[in-house]
Amino acid sequence: MSSWIGRVIFCSLQPILTSADRRRLKGKAQLLEPVLKVGHNGVGEPFLASVERELALHELIKIKFAAFKEERHELAERIAASTNSALLQVVGHVAVFYRPRPKSEG
Repeated sequence: MSSWIGRVIFCSLQPILTSADRRRLKGKAQLLEPVLKVGHNGVGEPFLASVERELALHELIKIKFAAFKEERHELAERIAASTNSALLQVVGHVAVFYRPRPKSEG
């Protein structure tokens, strides 16, 4: 009988970053302005599509929580999980996300 039976296997597509990578990316993020704002409409499918688009363009983005400020940590984790990005940090009402562009074959 296999030892893995009955266990949950978790496979994340989120990028795995070393502490040096995180430190470097946080430094780069300090110079960025937020590209999106979470407003009264919340984090729905249209907003997540916008996050996907911005991550594809920029890799490293900031999102400002203009609304839902009390839930910003939970929403930031949800955004990261939904977009397969790494949540680097939440400082104040701003969250920083990173997702590397796929390497092109060729």
